Amino acid sequence: MILVSSCLTGLKVRYDGNHCLVKKIEKLIKEKRAIVACPEILAGLSTPREPAEIVGGNGDDVLDGKAKVIEKSGKDVTDIYIKGAIKTLEIVLNTNINKVILKEYSPSCGTSMIYNGEFIGKKMEGNGVTAALLKRNGIEILSEEQFLNSF
Repeated sequence: MILVSSCLTGLKVRYDGNHCLVKKIEKLIKEKRAIVACPEILAGLSTPREPAEIVGGNGDDVLDGKAKVIEKSGKDVTDIYIKGAIKTLEIVLNTNINKVILKEYSPSCGTSMIYNGEFIGKKMEGNGVTAALLKRNGIEILSEEQFLNSF
């Protein structure tokens, strides 16, 4: 079984109220080979919501207390993003999940690239908070791009 970022299945849970539907991932859901989760929604954030980026590092740095997740207005939402990561990990550990497909560039789900924390659209190498926590727990994760390239 696979866990997939909700936005990749067409659910409108992104910060801007939209989705990032990937048809091949939608097919996994229809075939009952995957379940969905959104760390931000699991943590109690609404849709739409203010954009957030990791400031001062990446998801690993957030988990280590060296960086923060900040909304564009300056509000610190680090604890909320950590809560979402923990809830996502709990789902993975309590179900028969062997792989997770996450939305690249997200402050939660970025698997190798995230926005750099300046809110100017610039990307940098690094994991989101949820991706970092899953990797620390030995969970195999892929971005939607990696998943599509594996076909």
